[in-house]
This record gives sequence, C-alpha cells and structure tokens, in this order.
Amino acid sequence: MIGLILYFVLGVALIGTVSSAVFLGLAVLGVIRFRADARKQVRSVTDDGHLPPVSVLKPVHGLEARLKENIESFFRQDYPDYEILFAADEADDAALDVVREVCARYPYIRSRVLVTGAPWPNPVVHAFHCMAEAAAHDILVTTDSDVEVDPHYLREIVPPLLDPQVGMVTCVYRGKNAAGFFSGLTAIGMSVEMTAGVLVANLLEGMKFGLGPTTVVRKDSLASIGGYTALRDYIAYDFAIGNLMARKGYQVVLSGHVIDHVVNQPSFRRMWQNQLRWAQTTRYSRPKGHFGSGLIFAMPYGLLGFFAAGFLRHWGAGALLLTVAVLNRLTEAWLVGWLVVRDPQIRRAPWLYPLRDLLGSLVWFASYLTLRYVWRDSRFELKGTRIALRQTSSDSR
Repeated sequence: MIGLILYFVLGVALIGTVSSAVFLGLAVLGVIRFRADARKQVRSVTDDGHLPPVSVLKPVHGLEARLKENIESFFRQDYPDYEILFAADEADDAALDVVREVCARYPYIRSRVLVTGAPWPNPVVHAFHCMAEAAAHDILVTTDSDVEVDPHYLREIVPPLLDPQVGMVTCVYRGKNAAGFFSGLTAIGMSVEMTAGVLVANLLEGMKFGLGPTTVVRKDSLASIGGYTALRDYIAYDFAIGNLMARKGYQVVLSGHVIDHVVNQPSFRRMWQNQLRWAQTTRYSRPKGHFGSGLIFAMPYGLLGFFAAGFLRHWGAGALLLTVAVLNRLTEAWLVGWLVVRDPQIRRAPWLYPLRDLLGSLVWFASYLTLRYVWRDSRFELKGTRIALRQTSSDSR
C-alpha cells in the first residue's frame, strides 16, 4: 500500500513537472510577444502637440511605505498637460498631510484633494468615482498610492487610447521591496509569477482584465460599462473593469511600460495574510483560472518527485526531477523578472524565486481552506465576485 501511494505521488510529480514546463514554454512566447508589442508602442509615441491632457486619479489611505516618493514621482512627469486628483475616505487621514506637502512643492502642476467617505462596499472604487466626476479631462489614469513611476510613464501609457477601438490600457509591474526578506518574497512574486501569468493570458486570449496599480480609460469607454457605479461592489474591480470593457467590444492594451509596486510586508504573518487575501480574491474572481494555476508551480512537484522517487530507491530520478524544477524557476525568473520587468533582485538573489514558487503553492492550497471571505470588517463578505453585506450583520444599511 505504501508503495502504491509513493507511485501515485510520483505520478502527480511527473504531471506537475510537465505542466510547469508547458507553462514555461508559454511564458517564453508571452515574453517574445510583449517585447515586440513594447517596441511598437515606443515607436508610436507621438509628439507633445498630439498628446491629450489627462487626469491622474490617486486614492490614498494612511502612511504607506515610501508614500512621499511615490506621490512625488507623479509630479515629475515629462508630459505637457495633466492634473492630479487625490482622494481619502476621511479628512483626518494622515496621508493627506504628505499629499499637501508634495502638492505645495509643485504649484505649477494642477492638483486637488477630495474627501469622499466610503458609502460603497469597495471604498477605492467610490474614490475613483468621485475623482472621475471632478476630473477636468477625458482620459483618466487610475493608480494606487503604493506605486512609483518614472518620468516617461504618462507619455508611454496614454497614446494607445488615441485609437477609439481601445477602451483601456494597463501595465505590468515589478515588486519593489521596502521591508526586508519576507517583503522580498512577495516582491519577486509580483515581478515573476504575476507577470508571467499576465503574459500568458495576453498570449492566449488577449487582455480581458486590468491590473490595479495602473488602468487608463477614456470617459466614453468608462460610461459604456456603466461607469464606476457598475464596479461599486466588486472586490477585484481592476479585473472587472477590463472584463466589462472587453465584453463591450473594446480592446484592452497591455502597455510595454513597467512600473514599481512598493511592497511593505515586514513579517511572515503580514506577508502570508496579504498573499492569502490576493489568492482568495483571484479564486472568487477567476475560479477556473485560479484552479488551473495549481499546475504552473514547479518546486512543489520537484520536491514531491524527489522524496517519492527516493523512498522508492530511485534517488537519481528524484534528484533529476528536483533539478528540473529549480532550473525551470530560475529560467522563468530570468526571462520574466529580468528581460521584461528588469527587477534588480533577480540578479542579486535569483534563488529567491524557487523559494517564492514553493510559498506560492502553499498560498494557493490555503486559498481553498477558507470558506468565507471577510472584507474590511465583519459586516461584509464575498459572494461570487461581489462584496455583499452579511446576512448575519446587525447593520442592514
């Protein structure tokens, strides 16, 4: 019986090794397409006279890591005409002091601060709704507060929207570690694992979703899906907005521009909680894709194969499976993490990605152990892809 179990485990390891190798092959093709598209986009960047004015919408909440540097990077854009709108749930949010300080240093860049409250289940979407209503321009650049960009950001992400068939532009991102080892594991996962998944999705079916750190829309394309009101109770609003755009017949473009997503998770507990929340969000938003992602990891199958083959007295075969898994992840890290997003961590510590791959598989497994997803506080839970008031809540309003 033990022998049969070991052969079964070895079979699972072989299947996982093959599936992760297939995914790596798709990622290679995805990288080739991304780099080709990025070169075309750079060549199509127009001169200042044809660049439309844009409104940058940035919600803030609390004193996040590198908040001042993140905000200031948006005031240093090499772009002829833009404004920046900030929004917070409450007037006494500590982030607003930082926002006003940075705004005062750049008086020649139009900026506004809004206090929006949080009447919708997803407060970030409500903030975007309020800022979009107040925005002076037709092109809206939505971006998270934990994002840092270079001076060419707006100049490179806006031009695709000059095509009326394009309804939205979104960007991949590299993780920027701001808090040590555990934070670095999340950051390298963003740079490689997340980006590889996006590139493969773009290769196989085109972009039908957005990525939260940056989405760019026109007001007319946004209105066609019902505006931000249509997204008020989605947990993964970035996925939903791109998905609704694609259903309306608009093209969603993956920009060749790469931005920095600052990661501040100083402890294992905080890292685990954040990654588990993201995995659960994906599980509910894209259930089939999330389930299939269990086959793209390499390290867990390499370790299973190593121990199963070893206990069957085939240590050489086990070592081969583990070696293949490690090489698979190192190759993916270099192809995606360096050739695409240029994450310097890949060059300094490439061994982190095999470790992150193993951690990612544990997070994926744990995402199926929690039956109820609680959002913000005990009053809300996730039902399908939407945030809903819990039936057991005493607050029915």
